[in-house]
Amino acid sequence: MKTIPLILMGCGGVGCHLLQHIVSCRSLHSSQGLSLNVLGVSDSKSLVVSEDSANKGLDDKFLMELCRVKRDGGSLSKLGDLGDYRLFAHPELQERVLELASQLGGKTGLVFVDCSASSNTVAVLKQVVDMGCCIVMANKKPLTSTMEDFEKLYAYPRRIRHESTVGAGLPVIASLNRIISSGDPVHRIIGSLSGTLGYVMSEVEDGKPLSQVVRAAKILGYTEPDPREDLGGMDVARKALILARILGQWINMDTIQIESLYPKEMGPDVMSVEDFMNSGLPLLDKDIQERVEKAASNGNVLRYVCVIEGSSCEVGIQELPKNSALGRLRGSDNVLEIYTQCYSSQPLVIQGAGAGNDTTAAGVLADIVDIQDLFP
Repeated sequence: MKTIPLILMGCGGVGCHLLQHIVSCRSLHSSQGLSLNVLGVSDSKSLVVSEDSANKGLDDKFLMELCRVKRDGGSLSKLGDLGDYRLFAHPELQERVLELASQLGGKTGLVFVDCSASSNTVAVLKQVVDMGCCIVMANKKPLTSTMEDFEKLYAYPRRIRHESTVGAGLPVIASLNRIISSGDPVHRIIGSLSGTLGYVMSEVEDGKPLSQVVRAAKILGYTEPDPREDLGGMDVARKALILARILGQWINMDTIQIESLYPKEMGPDVMSVEDFMNSGLPLLDKDIQERVEKAASNGNVLRYVCVIEGSSCEVGIQELPKNSALGRLRGSDNVLEIYTQCYSSQPLVIQGAGAGNDTTAAGVLADIVDIQDLFP
């Protein structure tokens, strides 16, 4: 039996779903000669580990109780009887994590799984990479930090997996790496990489007002609590930056042209969420509707996409042919078109569910299993 020890940073929606996947897949992984051993779990304030964390992990019953506490809105500090487990708070948290990395990184191996939404994990990730650990990420922020941080995390390409940073569980990163490794030059990438904005643009295409569509998307749980986090395009820009960097572009976030669907005058520092939804959003209906009608008169549709071509990377609304893969997009799917020398007239198209905690967690689990050959 091959054992992969791991530490999970971030046990919110994605992190808890990952723990549930790990527990539910025990028999499947066992039949494959594989065991995933969760040595520790942290949230933004605390880390819980076994007393003998170098050898013994957290049992499944405890992991499920941990998930219950987090789902109810509690923190790890609210856990009841810890038994043989210990809880570390800041500043001990980082010290203990690095101690484990030092013990196991270059010996039996250790995987750091980042399912947080924090940029604060980049410091730990850079250190554990040097200690021989592997890293698996759903968190986009470390990879969209400075170019120096990106290069540090990618210092050992075999030890990093981050499929879920772009397109949730879709095989975007793996497909792109295979193309690059084959020597097939990538000329252009265009994709709808936000389930929220994919849904919004396909609905306004049917003549519905933008304000109505965004309100419906919020009720359906497609948007963040403040929909401007989606409408501003920053999430798509982070995904585009990761793809551009994989292609070899030496760029930072301020290099990317980002079109926001709302003006600065309606930003979070000016308007509350309630004011934006009730009085700000309806003011945007007319402009979007005019753009939809103009595109339709040209036989096209509007999609909110990222476009990476040459040294250029931009994010915003584009007119696209109605019969293209992106033009046919409906609902909250993600679609990515990759144009290369081999895929020139007909691009490689990757499409499927690109959002959701469960889908994202499944992608993270697949990444962990994918690096099992690096473990003794």
